[in-house]
Amino acid sequence: MNLIEIMERRYSTKKFDNTRKISAEDMKQIKELLRLSASSVNTQPWHFIIASSEEGKKQISKSTQGFYAFNDEKVLTASDIVVLCARTSMDEDYLQHILEKEDQDGRFANEEIKNGMHGGRSTFVNFHKNDYNDLQYWMDKQVYLNMGSLLLGSAALGIDAVPMEGFDVKVLNEELGLTEKGFTAVALVPLGYKANDDFNAQLPKSRLSEEEVFTTI
Repeated sequence: MNLIEIMERRYSTKKFDNTRKISAEDMKQIKELLRLSASSVNTQPWHFIIASSEEGKKQISKSTQGFYAFNDEKVLTASDIVVLCARTSMDEDYLQHILEKEDQDGRFANEEIKNGMHGGRSTFVNFHKNDYNDLQYWMDKQVYLNMGSLLLGSAALGIDAVPMEGFDVKVLNEELGLTEKGFTAVALVPLGYKANDDFNAQLPKSRLSEEEVFTTI
């Protein structure tokens, strides 16, 4: 597998072939990509809703109306839609939940190491909660880390995708009952296979030069 070739091939799909579906095996791998993603101090402040049915995609499309209608076709014709959601709080109960799962998975040799992990993680969370006052923004950023893994991993599987912020968050939160569950929608990623007449697939990739984006010290 050549990562550069994969990145050269990956692009933001503007039109999907609605006759092609992602296999169950590939969707299982996509779920694992999402589940195994990195996050700051392993907080994993996310939840994912995957719309695979026509009914599910129609639910998502309620957030791509009006001003956001330019994204509606992508939602309705993609094979599957991933709604990436961020937590809206990070309290002690949740931090203990993460800690106990790590303990079950064998990450701590003893209680001292376990307590040290909890103390360190809590310190970072409290920085953002009490000092920086940007906890929601910080949690959202972890979801974007996850989305990067999803885009690269999907491309490695030969699956096309497009990351989207162009949707009505309030409408989607209400439609999916996210607010009462303690989450908010952050981004959508329609997945599938490009249509033969997707104009964006024919355009050359454009990125700033190596000289401009790197400084070696």
